[in-house]
Amino acid sequence: MIHTLSVLKFLVLITLCSSYFFSTTAQAQRIQTEFDVRLVAEGLKFPWGMAFMPDGNVLVTEKIGQLRIITPDGRVSEPIKGVPAVFFQQQGGLLDVALDPEFSKNRLIYLSYAEPEGSKAGTAVARAELKDGALENLQVIFRQQPKTEGPVHFGSRLAFAPDGNLFITLGDRGDYMEEAQNLGNHIGKIIRIRPDGSVPPDNPFVNNPQAKPEIWSYGHRSVQGAAIHPQTGMLWIHEHGPKGGDEINIPQPGKNYGWPKANYGTHYNGVPIKNEHAEQGFEEPIRYWTPSIAPSGMVFYTGKLFPAWRGSLFIGTLAGRQFVRLATDDKKILSEERLLTNTLRFRDVEQGPDGALYLLTDEENGKLLKLTSK
Repeated sequence: MIHTLSVLKFLVLITLCSSYFFSTTAQAQRIQTEFDVRLVAEGLKFPWGMAFMPDGNVLVTEKIGQLRIITPDGRVSEPIKGVPAVFFQQQGGLLDVALDPEFSKNRLIYLSYAEPEGSKAGTAVARAELKDGALENLQVIFRQQPKTEGPVHFGSRLAFAPDGNLFITLGDRGDYMEEAQNLGNHIGKIIRIRPDGSVPPDNPFVNNPQAKPEIWSYGHRSVQGAAIHPQTGMLWIHEHGPKGGDEINIPQPGKNYGWPKANYGTHYNGVPIKNEHAEQGFEEPIRYWTPSIAPSGMVFYTGKLFPAWRGSLFIGTLAGRQFVRLATDDKKILSEERLLTNTLRFRDVEQGPDGALYLLTDEENGKLLKLTSK
């Protein structure tokens, strides 16, 4: 059963964040939207990603290495069988999940995860058929090369483009940040492949023998948000900066986004980073945050439940413990509105088939929340 905000223990966290009007910042026309927050399910072990199925059920990954199905009325399934082994340490584990564009016909789903190899690990993507509570015919279609030591910066979001190709976002693996500028590996890159793992012939580096042919763009730090713009069909991403410098980018084929040579934050040891992007031959972010909000998950809203929010980009945050709405046009951010402030760490956000917005909280007793209109 879906629990409403009458659950007082849960209300303590979000009373000030629901059943009120919220307005945009002064840069844009004032819009007021009223909404409720409902608890759909809880007891999830560090949930990370989700994908809605045609029947209204939602697949949810748990970072510990489990995949579950949650029904619209909040029932949580037993773990799906056949999930690959994961490297579960700090930021590593079972990460994103996506449905094949032809899921209704082929039942294929895609999982990104930190794949172990001895003491090392790297981001991998597997696809499999979802049948009767189990994954069958699992096939690894991508492996980040090389695998490296360390438990941080795996990425990783999955996004299918309108042409059917799959984007995979990766991280710089922490201590290997300089490799984000090296086209000879997958560290700190955006990857574009076909659903079977093969390389599209129009990828920007397919004719460069010094580069990995799967690379779409490079110079990224740790990309934990990806969404396809509903009008342009272009990929939008956000990525974590170090101390400040979180970015939103629209990655273009073959372009360099500067990390670690350019950023609007500073290294954790206090060493400054040049913020000049274009002057160094890098692409400028379309928005950045300093101090950091630690963004995670993103979705463009296209539903009818919140007419004033249509076309907005929604982002969960970790350090910020808030939910961010960005008014956008085709290539720009117009204004920012912060919702559910000072509440929870929000790991992912998706739009459901009912037009509601759904949020996953990043905690050992993780929750699936639902934003609905009043």
